[in-house]
Amino acid sequence: MTLTLTRREHDDAAVHAKANSSSHEPKSHGRIAAPFDPLAVADELAEEFALTAVARDAAGGHPGRERERLRASGLLALSIPKAFGGADGTWSTVYRVVRRLAETDSAVAHLYGFHHLQIASVLLYGTPTQRQRLLEATIEHGLFWGNALNPLDRRVIASEDAEGYEVDGIKSFCSGSVGSDMLTFSAWHEASQSNLIAAIPTRRAGVSVHEDWDAFGQRQTDSGTVTFDHVRLHADDVLLPPGASQTAHQTLRPCVAQLSMTNLYLGIARGGLDAAIRFTTEVARPWFASGVERSADDPFVQRRYGELHLLVKPAMLLADAAAVALDRAFSLGHALTARERAEVAIAVAEAKVLSHRAALAVGTELFDNTGARSASARYGFDRFWRNARVHTLHDPVDYKLRDIGRYAIEGRAPDPSPYS
Repeated sequence: MTLTLTRREHDDAAVHAKANSSSHEPKSHGRIAAPFDPLAVADELAEEFALTAVARDAAGGHPGRERERLRASGLLALSIPKAFGGADGTWSTVYRVVRRLAETDSAVAHLYGFHHLQIASVLLYGTPTQRQRLLEATIEHGLFWGNALNPLDRRVIASEDAEGYEVDGIKSFCSGSVGSDMLTFSAWHEASQSNLIAAIPTRRAGVSVHEDWDAFGQRQTDSGTVTFDHVRLHADDVLLPPGASQTAHQTLRPCVAQLSMTNLYLGIARGGLDAAIRFTTEVARPWFASGVERSADDPFVQRRYGELHLLVKPAMLLADAAAVALDRAFSLGHALTARERAEVAIAVAEAKVLSHRAALAVGTELFDNTGARSASARYGFDRFWRNARVHTLHDPVDYKLRDIGRYAIEGRAPDPSPYS
């Protein structure tokens, strides 16, 4: 396909090509090879990433090789409609992939889920022309998207002028920004007292991404800060202009985000539980008073695993049901009603609360089942709790419970917000 580039797009492409030419990692296009089974690909990658996950979690930094493996796998195209060259996958499938990757490497799963969140932003906010331009380019060049869209952080200001907007300021918690090719971001517009949302190449002049993420978990999520210094923004960069009202369909973006987190937590919980069970059956020694030869035959160990199983399985069932509801809502487009949107938000909130609890419980209690030897750093079992604890701080689960309670008591729909 031949694309007609504006002068600004031509300059962006030139900067992008120059940056890629000096990279230590060769870039591979993310075209899909038929037949394409995304879950089988996810299984293969999860097993591969597991080989280095403990060491990379300890080291932190940028998972460049793992990102390139995702790029080459075709999985970056999973949520892109077939009309733009994508795999036309459902959100249910996207989240299954997120969950599977998170079982062994929750940081890379985070990057993957947030890539598709930005694709959702283009699908929900973009004009037909923008969707075609951005999504076809994503397929053609294997673009990896990052996030600087934190609408509660108003330090990035968009000033309007005759040519469009000039953007200045700083954003934090920008997951996937380090090493990304494209960014979606929000900027505060004083005149309208609202945010605009835009999509631009990460290497546009004036954009700087800083590798300063220092949390004790999710260490390889490339969640640096991004600064904007006199960044020019043109009309076709803006996905959602300031002051624009949103349809019920457009307000699905927070549901997409929350369900990505839900499945990330579930992957951590499932991965931690599986790792603990393997240790119990293969390495752990029974307590002397148990009267059994294997730790796995200790009735107290069995009981604790039963309790953890009953936290993880219901959360998985609710997450899968919420994904089906989101798929249906997405397919309705602008015919989606506010009430239908509310039902999706509640389904997502229910799954998020249970997955939050399951991930933290597994990360904490797995040590009760595996014993003192499992605390050795070589096993890296602490990463399950650390990664879950850091990411579950994204937004307070209490407000999900409040929304669920209001809905249960009086049928009150959650107010659409960046987090609900």
